[in-house]
Amino acid sequence: MKCLFAFPLALISSFSAHAASIVVQGGAVERSPAIVTFDAPADLRDAWVSSGKGAPLPVQVDDEGKAVVVIPHLAANETLTLAPATPPFAPEIPVNAKKEGSVLRFTKGAEPMFDYQMEAGEVPAGVSEVFKHGAHLHPIYSPGGLLVTGNHPPDHRWHRGVWMAWTKTEFGSSHPDFWNQGKAKDKTGERIDAEVRFDSLVKSWSGPVQAGFVSKHRFIDHQDGTKDVLHETWEVTALRAATGDKAINVIDLTSTQTCASSTALKLPKYHYGGLGVRGHASWDPVDAVTMLTSEGHNRVKGDSTKGKWVHIGGMVDGKSTGMVILIHPSNFRFPQPLRLNPKNPQLCIAPSQDGDWSIEHGKPYVSRYRLITVDGPADSALYEKLWNDYATPAKASVK
Repeated sequence: MKCLFAFPLALISSFSAHAASIVVQGGAVERSPAIVTFDAPADLRDAWVSSGKGAPLPVQVDDEGKAVVVIPHLAANETLTLAPATPPFAPEIPVNAKKEGSVLRFTKGAEPMFDYQMEAGEVPAGVSEVFKHGAHLHPIYSPGGLLVTGNHPPDHRWHRGVWMAWTKTEFGSSHPDFWNQGKAKDKTGERIDAEVRFDSLVKSWSGPVQAGFVSKHRFIDHQDGTKDVLHETWEVTALRAATGDKAINVIDLTSTQTCASSTALKLPKYHYGGLGVRGHASWDPVDAVTMLTSEGHNRVKGDSTKGKWVHIGGMVDGKSTGMVILIHPSNFRFPQPLRLNPKNPQLCIAPSQDGDWSIEHGKPYVSRYRLITVDGPADSALYEKLWNDYATPAKASVK
């Protein structure tokens, strides 16, 4: 969602000239915040709006006419009318996406939010380069600046922040394992049998409400030559908001996977593979990490169950923090099966737990997740409220 910057008066006039207001209907649930998207009229670009209570709110419109505004609070069944407003004296601190070498770095002003590692990054000293990997999010930070993800942990060098990969597969006569990248060994030593490789950055943007990117990945099988199995597109947006008196960092991730040839990727029943999350290194001890599912299960009881959200967290630098992964109801096999690793701070949203399936030629596999970092202990009531806003967002129209 690319921001089109202009002088404040131009922002006012672009909305005022349309002589319109944005009408937002909250629906049956309370929202704090309400992340609202809508199709903007052709003559509506970035602007400021107000409901008459509270500070003016920025509206960001991308080059395809998709608009987003974050409303701090919307009561159940409330309808809010947002009219053109004068920008505040102090400008909104933007959310920035800046390319630095092989990394796309996201910040809110000067505060770090997360990095998207594009090409394969460096490995720690003494670690084989076979474990160099890209196409993932790490580091990811909480609003308070605490690191919540891990990378290249000693127990699983192929774990990498937040990533997408399949484990047990069938591709023709081959069985590429995209998850355990670099784990395979033979008489010549370590090797890469399969990998998820960054291909290209299609676009990235910054803005007063959110920043984001679109990129492409390749799922490659190296067992019998080099063959592309899947092509994947990531669409990611990021913003900073607040829920009550708590700040939250919000990352929306949409993955679209398509067959690279006429050959389907078969995915037999298996207990992990899909969206992976590795937690902070200080959570490596078994009793140092907290996991909680939408059904109220902890790490032990929640493994191999289903959920609509799952939390991972613990103490970092003496403070409590964590991440909740919200699962979109349109996802395959929703509520989706969960793998909560009993030995290390790692979880996976694993649709293959429910049995054999496949990604077929001409039928894109789309999965959507919202990753939210928030400081403090796990809060199921808060996560339920955030999931409701994600699953059934408020509706907006321009009138």
